[in-house]
Amino acid sequence: MTAAPTGPGDLDSASSAPLHPAARDVLLAALDRGYADPRRLHRAGREARLLLDNAREATADALGVRPDEVTFTPSGTHAVHLGLLGLLRGSRRGDGVVHSAVEHSAVRHAVAWGGRAVDVGVMGDGRVYDGDLVENACSPGVGVVALQTANHEVGTVQDVGDFELPDDVPLFTDACASMGRLPLPGGWAAAAGSAHKWGGPAGVGVLLVRKRARWRNPFPGDDRADERSTGFENVPAALAAAAALQVVVAERDEVNARQHELVDVVRRRVAAEVPDVEVVGDPVRRLPHLVTFSCLYVDGEALVSELDRRGFGIASGSACTASTLTPSHVLEAMGVLTHGNVRLSLQRETTRADVDAFCDALPGVVAEIRSRVGL
Repeated sequence: MTAAPTGPGDLDSASSAPLHPAARDVLLAALDRGYADPRRLHRAGREARLLLDNAREATADALGVRPDEVTFTPSGTHAVHLGLLGLLRGSRRGDGVVHSAVEHSAVRHAVAWGGRAVDVGVMGDGRVYDGDLVENACSPGVGVVALQTANHEVGTVQDVGDFELPDDVPLFTDACASMGRLPLPGGWAAAAGSAHKWGGPAGVGVLLVRKRARWRNPFPGDDRADERSTGFENVPAALAAAAALQVVVAERDEVNARQHELVDVVRRRVAAEVPDVEVVGDPVRRLPHLVTFSCLYVDGEALVSELDRRGFGIASGSACTASTLTPSHVLEAMGVLTHGNVRLSLQRETTRADVDAFCDALPGVVAEIRSRVGL
């Protein structure tokens, strides 16, 4: 089966990727077989449990973890909340959460709800100040360190696992932007992923909790077989997510190399052909499919609208706060230009011709918007 049509101008896979062909095939097959409650002992229940166990084992194999460390959640956001707050509740040191200033809003909201934030600044490329992170982690009352694997807006990869944290301070990593696309780093006690970002169905998150981690459920409990799960598992969707993840991991070396080259083309052409533009994020140690730049004297929402009229689907500002029209906290923390911000994230099928078409259209669109305000 072929992939779902996305169109050559669909350049917003970081928000949500189209359903992977492998996921589509499995999902359709599993809908008729995985409807029952996996806790039940009758035949339909046992079959659903078998499918759920298969999904867990396939996910664990793709990520290099143990099957009993994998829990499926209703979303990536829920996995973030459950993983981070569960480590915080299990901590013996306190309610402080040391986190970088560029963490996803899901992390920031979780900390505001259930802990005490200890914010650590970042450099101009979005990488955290490692000395500050470790120093703050050693402070009294700090229970958890939260550091994303890669940034969802600018793509910069953090050095997760390279920090010498106190033995009794666990590390939570939000891997929603990178899971499947990059190997998981080491050093974490809990991690979170989101299936629709790698081509699985929406409504499936992945929570990973290391076997010996001090994790306690921060929310009201449930009587599921997995103490970390919440409510009735979507068995067909979990199995489809696992199938997509396996294929994405198997093909990522080839896909990543191709997308890395295409993003280099965008970075080079935008910087050379659009006046007063700033391409942000680490140019090398980054997600392979994502590039972000900001245009001076241009409104980001106007840029998105004008490019959409020309057939190019892109994002502007924070992926989760663009509708509020507030500046991105990620770009502000990096100290880079926040206005006229554009994020491209390539699809699996994006070609050099697609990238060149976007780069050909961009200078004229920017010039047109600037001309409206007399520039």
